[in-house]
Amino acid sequence: MSFQAPYPPSSLSPSPQNPGRLSPAGYNSRSGLAGLGLSSTTAGLPNKLGTFFEQDRPLPMYKDKPHFAPRRTAPRKKWRPLLALLGLSIIAYFFYNQPNIPRWQRSGGYDKGAALWNWMQTLDDSSASEKHVDWNARREKVREAFQVSWEGYEKEAWGFDQYNPVSGRNKNMIEGGMGWIIVDSLDTMIIMNLTSEVRHARQWISTSLQYNQDHDVSTFETTIRMLGGLLSAHYLSTQYPNLAPIKEDDVGASGEDLYIEKATDLADRLMGAFETHSGIPYASVNLNTSQGIKSHSDGGASSTAEATSVQLEFKYMAKLTGEAEYWKAAERVMEVVDQQEAQDGLVPIYIHPDNGEFKGNNIRLGSRGDSYYEYLIKQYLQTSQEEPVYKEMWDESLRGIRKHLIAFSKDANLMVLGERPAGLKKSLSPKMDHLVCFMPGTIALGATSGLPLSVARKSASWNQQREEEIFISRELMKSCWATYLNTKTGLAPEITHFVLGDEPVMMEDKYPEPSKSGSTFEMTSISQPLGSLPDGSEPWRKDVTVKSNDRHNLQRPETIESLFYMYRITGDDMYREWGWEMFKSFIKYTSVLEEKPPAIAVPGSAGTTWRIKGFTSLSNADIIPPTTRDNMESFWMAETLKYFYLLFSDRDFISLEEHVFNTEAHPFPRFKPSGDLKTGWQRKTSRKAEN
Repeated sequence: MSFQAPYPPSSLSPSPQNPGRLSPAGYNSRSGLAGLGLSSTTAGLPNKLGTFFEQDRPLPMYKDKPHFAPRRTAPRKKWRPLLALLGLSIIAYFFYNQPNIPRWQRSGGYDKGAALWNWMQTLDDSSASEKHVDWNARREKVREAFQVSWEGYEKEAWGFDQYNPVSGRNKNMIEGGMGWIIVDSLDTMIIMNLTSEVRHARQWISTSLQYNQDHDVSTFETTIRMLGGLLSAHYLSTQYPNLAPIKEDDVGASGEDLYIEKATDLADRLMGAFETHSGIPYASVNLNTSQGIKSHSDGGASSTAEATSVQLEFKYMAKLTGEAEYWKAAERVMEVVDQQEAQDGLVPIYIHPDNGEFKGNNIRLGSRGDSYYEYLIKQYLQTSQEEPVYKEMWDESLRGIRKHLIAFSKDANLMVLGERPAGLKKSLSPKMDHLVCFMPGTIALGATSGLPLSVARKSASWNQQREEEIFISRELMKSCWATYLNTKTGLAPEITHFVLGDEPVMMEDKYPEPSKSGSTFEMTSISQPLGSLPDGSEPWRKDVTVKSNDRHNLQRPETIESLFYMYRITGDDMYREWGWEMFKSFIKYTSVLEEKPPAIAVPGSAGTTWRIKGFTSLSNADIIPPTTRDNMESFWMAETLKYFYLLFSDRDFISLEEHVFNTEAHPFPRFKPSGDLKTGWQRKTSRKAEN
């Protein structure tokens, strides 16, 4: 029997454990544990630049290796066919007897689900009793939450694309499955150094994952999750060999190319989506035929965000394989979008693949608009800041955002990143999707290029515009945090509306652009932090409203993603503390419970009868106990828990200076463009803001 976790009572908590790890090869650690993101003290903000940017480190070139050919270093042995026949016999046996073979078995006698349940009872009192914050121990709790989520999936849904932890049901998105959860979560397991889990996933990918299904899939989702997950796993497993080490992944091993071979197969199939008159990809593609398919709605138009958020993946694919076709197809999309000369860098949320023209006037940074802006700055960073066209487009968009979309709430002066559903000349809607909360961290990333703020401020390129961007990122971060504080569970709804005055106060009204006014932007103008008055009232809540249809929480990562960037860039522990409060709320209110088998031991908790079997999204996050949707989103393990883990890690672990994360949180390395793999187009002119 299983059900959603109720509001837990208090009890004693087991002491958190923090096992030591080895540092990845070649990693510049400041302590014996820092190589895996662990440190004995709260992480500082060192200036760690010289080891990476002072040299152009080459990336491994998959094209130099046999394409889809087995590696042989010795003459073929006569006995190998007999071994192959034996292997096929074993596989056939397991295939026909699969229903009788347990797909999951808890290792040893330690039940992480029961231990996490016990710990959950102490959450109301734990923060007040902590005299010293042990971020390593907190990070370990995130790791345990991932392991519990993964074990539940292994037990009840192994190999399936969707998992319903409350009912224990599962299903595939298409016949044969896509590896939706396994591939998407793979690099999280590598980062968390979960060797046995990675080995199980790798085995499934090797023996069961194939992309020849006669079915259409989302071009965007398949690219960012599946292609991105495989590419990231390939990078991490070869460049960080001490993270979840598996012999088959070692450089030169016979299985080293597994992830990149699967990625190449998938990328070649996805390329058919780009075969349009304009170069704008179709919304979907048939995996078997590589035939692009128009959207079945919106007049056949593709989502602008989806069409322009596949570039990081295909550019890295091109760098690994040396195949320029991937690069050219993805970059052509950016050229076509820029040719439409969107006003003030703000693009409508639909674009036609037939002619490359925008459809409609809806301007927003939520769904269907968000990651277009994200990939502008990230393309610039991915290629080591050597493609300035994307930085120029990013800066132009930011000016448009501050001019048209940023306003302040009526009483509390909360910064609101709104929408213009009828175009820039029509009224502002004070609606913020949770998806918009990627922006605070992305703006900070763009302002500093991932450097610590204290270092970036000393650079010759730092100016008042960058200072203002840090201000905007801080204020938007606070507004996103307010959406969590505003619900009874402490988990944000999918959509939040803010109350504006009769005449909305825009960013331009409150803070004239420094470049135009000649004024000096001062950080002292930051509004007051959220809090309560002496009488216990919290006036800021009057400016935040949630409609009944918007109260669901989908385990989304955008706010914790921004907290990760904000902490690593500013060094402010406040962002870590906000993240810790969020994590505790997820544990308390999204847990799915089941009765614990009496034979499973839980150290220090002999009387425990319940265990957490997994975590679910919510239908209503504003009541206690919340109502569930009975679904574990794949990005819960791929993004949300990963960003929690990285937030509580040392800042040099998978550093921002050396990496760029795609929109599904899959880390890729930065590299220098060369040969045909560089910007193949130029803007006609730099467009100035229109009045």
